[in-house]
Amino acid sequence: MLASLKLLTSLWLLLWLRLDSVPGHAVENKPVTEDCLECLCETMSGCNATAICVNGACGIFRITEGYWVEGGKLTLPDETPLSNRAFINCVNQPLCAANTIQSYMYKHGQDCNGDDHIDCLDFGALHKLGNLKCRGELPYIYAKVFNSCLKNKERQAQNADQTPNQVKIKDQSST
Repeated sequence: MLASLKLLTSLWLLLWLRLDSVPGHAVENKPVTEDCLECLCETMSGCNATAICVNGACGIFRITEGYWVEGGKLTLPDETPLSNRAFINCVNQPLCAANTIQSYMYKHGQDCNGDDHIDCLDFGALHKLGNLKCRGELPYIYAKVFNSCLKNKERQAQNADQTPNQVKIKDQSST
């Protein structure tokens, strides 16, 4: 029984690794942080995971078909980019959509705001305006929600960086 379980586990792992290495299913270079992806999601759709397209932009990140193509035409493991629903199925599945963003940003990453480094602010502009227009002005509401989300993430990171002594002192004073 144990031998058959090991064999089954090995076969599953081999299959998983094989699928993950197929072009269109995995992304190796991921320049966008989790926090940045979360802010893109929050800004674009409120992270509403309902499979939906609005004016040709689909999924939690509101990705267009052109963006998906530029991002490498990633697909779900059981599809090819030639499938009629490959675009819609990928961008409505959060991991595939996030990998599309990673691929797009790796390919088109640039300093959109002129501060001499590429970061989440640039990825936000690239995502909303595209690689040819990312130096343009972001729509007010988009910029407001995106920047607010980034500031909240920054505050959370600062609070998480408290040393255990600081937390103990704070806890002791509240009792």
